[in-house]
Amino acid sequence: MNTRRLGRTDIHVSELCLGTMTWGSQNTEAEGHRQIDMALEAGLNFMDTAELYAVPGSPQTSGRTEEIIGSWFASSGKRDKWILASKIAGGGSKHIRDGRRPDGESIRLAVEQSLSRLRTDYIDLYQIHWPSRGHYNFDNSWTYAPQKQQTADVLGNIEDMLETLGALVQQGKIRHIGVSNETTWGITQWLRIAEAKGLPRLVSVQNEYSLLRRHFDLDLAELSHHEDVGLLAYSPLAAGILTGKYADGTVPPGSRADYQGGMWRLNEHSEAATQAYIALAREHGLDPVQMALAFCLTRPFLTSVIVGATSTEQLATALGAADCVLSPDVLAGIEAIHRRYPRPI
Repeated sequence: MNTRRLGRTDIHVSELCLGTMTWGSQNTEAEGHRQIDMALEAGLNFMDTAELYAVPGSPQTSGRTEEIIGSWFASSGKRDKWILASKIAGGGSKHIRDGRRPDGESIRLAVEQSLSRLRTDYIDLYQIHWPSRGHYNFDNSWTYAPQKQQTADVLGNIEDMLETLGALVQQGKIRHIGVSNETTWGITQWLRIAEAKGLPRLVSVQNEYSLLRRHFDLDLAELSHHEDVGLLAYSPLAAGILTGKYADGTVPPGSRADYQGGMWRLNEHSEAATQAYIALAREHGLDPVQMALAFCLTRPFLTSVIVGATSTEQLATALGAADCVLSPDVLAGIEAIHRRYPRPI
């Protein structure tokens, strides 16, 4: 398994990262443990979770994923084999601190709770799950309104969070910091304030990226190049759409759309684009899942692709993407389809 440098640190993470967000809802503890074992055997050293998981987040499920990871650490004694990433919820989830946005006080509390659930004394990468000020990620790009933000409040909140994160780094409870679902301006402010105040520097941004969602190709790619803030790509299969299993309106039993009662990424635009990508993969004798993941791995700003699965069979297919090399003809075909369907979700 190839590795890539995490920001400007001395840490190198596997180019595939084990996603965990279904453990504790769609997956049992035993299934989560089997996936950890399987990923470790395949050469992965990077695993991502969050206090909100398992999804959909609820009083019954949130925190359960971290507990499953913690029980694996405790039973295996192999905490040192993993670079572990977790996140604090970005606010608005009423069952997590009454929906309070992250600030210095809530970060201290969230880190202590995550450490307890994970049964570890440190988290390698601690991330802010989403900006509380509003952002264009998830399904928000159609209603994004940055003109409503209060600049002084946003910057004061970032500084408050950075000061606490810096103290936690000094205490050894977290090693590095990152953000998720962030914008170019937002990342720039995190970097600017950190430099001015001598506080920890962002090492990564975890945003959605796939054949169907390529926002990162533009100004975020420029920032990533110049500032060494690499992308941790989540939903590289667009929550399963790029597998083709939702073709022609099909919702397979046990799928994410079935489990959650629908999915915003599914629409007539995403279906047309998906059909084109699957046809391209089959034309070249490729597995559509591996082609989609391998494409992400070709991007110059990419640090790691987060792959999640609800079965070991699905995980095995995803892990095979590490050995999938896309020809110039395949890459040209992908760009031609992207030109036709630039914003399908």
